[in-house]
Amino acid sequence: MEATNRGGAIPGRRRKQRVSMADVAKLAGVSSQTVSRVSNGHESVIPATRDQVLAAMRQLGYRPNSAARALRYGRFNTIGVILFSLASTGNSRTVEAIATHAAAEGYAITLIPVDVPTQDNVLGAFTRMGELAVDAVIVIMEIHLLDAATVTLPPGVYVVVVDSDAGDRYSVVDTDQADGARQAVHHLLGLGHETVWHVSGPETSFASQRRAQAWRSTLEAAGRPVPEPLTGDWSARSGYAAGLSLADEPGCTAVFVANDQMALGLLRAFHERGRAIPDEVSVVGFDDIPDSAYFPTPLTTVRQDFAEVGRRCVQRVLTQIREGQAAQPGTDLVPTQLLIRDSTATAPPVAETIAARKPKRR
Repeated sequence: MEATNRGGAIPGRRRKQRVSMADVAKLAGVSSQTVSRVSNGHESVIPATRDQVLAAMRQLGYRPNSAARALRYGRFNTIGVILFSLASTGNSRTVEAIATHAAAEGYAITLIPVDVPTQDNVLGAFTRMGELAVDAVIVIMEIHLLDAATVTLPPGVYVVVVDSDAGDRYSVVDTDQADGARQAVHHLLGLGHETVWHVSGPETSFASQRRAQAWRSTLEAAGRPVPEPLTGDWSARSGYAAGLSLADEPGCTAVFVANDQMALGLLRAFHERGRAIPDEVSVVGFDDIPDSAYFPTPLTTVRQDFAEVGRRCVQRVLTQIREGQAAQPGTDLVPTQLLIRDSTATAPPVAETIAARKPKRR
């Protein structure tokens, strides 16, 4: 009768023995305490010794026991990220920046997407984060959820919020949306355009609302007419639909679009309707996505520094973790930069010529 293979071991093969901290210490010629310090990132180890220990770890295939380390030091070296959409350029690039800067600090990220932004779903996401053992949470909340009186984040949790109007209650990091919009409008007015039309993002978006408010207030402060804005959903398709409408507005010589994707669709619509960019119409976007410099007409746009937003988020949560206390409420604004390319030019010299022309139809 054949012997039973207990425990699932393969007959004739010895079970691989786990490499211990003592094994690493012996190979590196140091104490186990020194190996422990290196494993936990203590700065007290001199660089040459640290390199020696790390080389021994690699040679032996040693992996520190993160669970035991967490129990001992009370940290998991993991940051949770809760967000409502990865589809938008801003969210995906912010998550990428958070992951990059967290890794540079020795932290991993755990991502929890929330399909429907409600109080119950937000609290459910925090519960899941607790089960997954994270040290702090970054919430990317581009809609006006935190503005509602019924929606609050759990107390006692280290939290940083991105893209929200909740600086009176939480630590918030955001791009200076309003100043970016003001730069765009001032640029177009400075080129001699009588006014600036606007294609906004969704009404539920905090960033969209901030950009639209700044667009309107800048025109009002300059004593210029304020056209009725068109609303999109951040997609190129919605920008295309807005562009078809604006192409039939002969007096439209300048457009500020709330993001680059919608601007791409708008440029396509203007091209189809025979409205030359920038000779007849100047267009400014927002975001500076990597492709914007390579559109058929390179796009003038407002650059958001997503890398800096991610860095500040990580630094804020790490400060809370290391100091053992929540951050004071307030909003940290990251500056924007207007990048001037080929989609903007001096206003047409004879407005009457454009007003008199008959828009081309497909």
